[in-house]
Amino acid sequence: MPCEQCREREAVIHLTQIVNEQVTTLHLCERCAAEKGVESPGAAPKTPLGTFLAAMGEELPETPAPRTGDTCARCGGSLQDFRESGRLGCSECYRSFEVPLRDLLRRLHGSTHHMGERYTEAGGSSAPNEPNPAIELREQLRLAVETENFELAAEIRDRLRVME
Repeated sequence: MPCEQCREREAVIHLTQIVNEQVTTLHLCERCAAEKGVESPGAAPKTPLGTFLAAMGEELPETPAPRTGDTCARCGGSLQDFRESGRLGCSECYRSFEVPLRDLLRRLHGSTHHMGERYTEAGGSSAPNEPNPAIELREQLRLAVETENFELAAEIRDRLRVME
């Protein structure tokens, strides 16, 4: 497939952008992608998000995850690699570095559970995650305690106990 920008070289980078539910796909060669500020797939991210994640990774505890040591068994990636690039090497890295990543997610988002829409293929529709009543009740309980509505908090606590 030719590059959509220069039409001279083969497209090796394929970008999909979704804005206001409009899906746009752009196929670029490495040179045109670099001109637009897009790195090749193996390179460390130079985007604001990549820089932000790399900076947050610097705050990770220096101790390795207790289960697997300091590298991922599948890809050999390390916490240091994550600190430098803001990316994990493979899906197994999430298990290998579960403890420090959980702490990081909790600091970044206030929670370790995703609530919202899921990613779907380009052009597909995404549906909200199935709501988890226990998670919703815990959030309601937290808000009730924050606002000192202790009667409601006790009622929610009792409902949680019945569910669990």
